[in-house]
Amino acid sequence: MTRRSAGLAVVAFLLDVVCILVFVVLGRRSHHEDGSFLVATGKVAAPFLLALAVGWLVARGWRAPTALSTVTIIWVVTIALGMVLRHWVFDRGTAASFIVVASVVTFVLLFGWRALYNKVLARAG
Repeated sequence: MTRRSAGLAVVAFLLDVVCILVFVVLGRRSHHEDGSFLVATGKVAAPFLLALAVGWLVARGWRAPTALSTVTIIWVVTIALGMVLRHWVFDRGTAASFIVVASVVTFVLLFGWRALYNKVLARAG
């Protein structure tokens, strides 16, 4: 792995973390949830951030962090494992409507930044 590809992998992972945090903050805001912003956001984000890390490991995301095949695995693991952790470990709700909204929003965010990156890269190259 070159220094450039390692840097891209780190940035990609951090952008994915930001995507999960944006999803959580938007969701909490739309439901007008109270409580400490950092603590409450952390509690909601934790299962999805853990699942995101597992998704990166399963997909070996560092090898091709902007590839469609990579993000597909990362997204599926993040949603599936995130919901399992949210329900069984964090004792939070997983209503069908929440699963649908979480799936759509994280899809748009995780695939979206990669689509923009790849479009810009295609124009530059």
